Amino acid sequence: MSHQPHDETPDPTRTTLPSTASADPAEPAAPPRPRRRRRARRGIAVGALVLATALGGGTAWALDRFVIEHVEIADVSAYEQERATSTAAASSEEAADATSATDGSTEATTSDDTATDTTDTSTEADPQITVTSGTVGTGDDAATYYVADVVLSDITQLRAAFADDAFGENIIEIPSVIAEQVGAGLAINGDYYGFRDTGIVIRNGVVYRDVGAREGLAINADGTLELYDETTTTADELVADGVWQTLSFGPGLVDDGEVVAGIDDVEIDTNVGNHSIQGDQPRTAIGMISADHLIFVVVDGRSDESAGVTMTELAQLVQDLGATEAYNLDGGGSSTMIAGGTLVNDPLGKGTERGTSDILYIG
Repeated sequence: MSHQPHDETPDPTRTTLPSTASADPAEPAAPPRPRRRRRARRGIAVGALVLATALGGGTAWALDRFVIEHVEIADVSAYEQERATSTAAASSEEAADATSATDGSTEATTSDDTATDTTDTSTEADPQITVTSGTVGTGDDAATYYVADVVLSDITQLRAAFADDAFGENIIEIPSVIAEQVGAGLAINGDYYGFRDTGIVIRNGVVYRDVGAREGLAINADGTLELYDETTTTADELVADGVWQTLSFGPGLVDDGEVVAGIDDVEIDTNVGNHSIQGDQPRTAIGMISADHLIFVVVDGRSDESAGVTMTELAQLVQDLGATEAYNLDGGGSSTMIAGGTLVNDPLGKGTERGTSDILYIG
């Protein structure tokens, strides 16, 4: 999962991506996407098979827990569209009720001289995306990182997508395939929600799971990022408060501009094989410079070319890059950045991607 920052030796390598079409805030759901026909297995699935063999009597449990797909929603695009339509209809009904109540008590008094043109002629600017790379550390501790600096005109331009356009457990695909299916100009791996059955999962304004378990990240409608305790709220309350996306992995890296203390000792999960994420690792993080100004950071590791970083080093890196809030996402072989359809980083020094359950992307 992550590796070491500080003592930066910036690499001026720089790629500016062309502007891309953005989502309309009034229509947050993405159009239906073509179904994927193939799905790559993630390395952990192979590990689970080995584990299953060792467990003997626990083989069936292990296969069910780590390998067998459990599809809860088979067509996420249609599901999100349906909810967007329902929400729009409910809003129209509320507006109609309010108008009726007003008409019943107050006589409208408008004239040509005082009438206001309410036609919306504004246009939403395309996201601005710049990808750079750099190096932190020296010698055997040196690590290569990649930063996507993203300026949005509206947070709904930051979207999430699931492997195979389906929601559930153990559904995986390599990030570049997911990115291609949704037409992503830029994408990083998400929190690999499908490895677990806990956490609050809100994607593109839609609730998918509501089992609070850990420190999560809320991406709000006003374009800000906020660390929060999943166990003190509910998914419905978050959506009502305007949360657009949530991520459930962690830990939080930077809060109110300060590196969070003790993050190298955090355990993300207590299930088999995923108790901790300490040491130098490949890592992925998302951070906020200011409202609607985000950074995606991917650090390579576990290779001869890049050692990776510790959790604290990752936090120091994103803080040095200007993040006032930042959060750790899934890492290790999952740490991936795709720009313009091309793999930007070098996962595990092998130049190949590992399957995961979800991505964050800019259209």
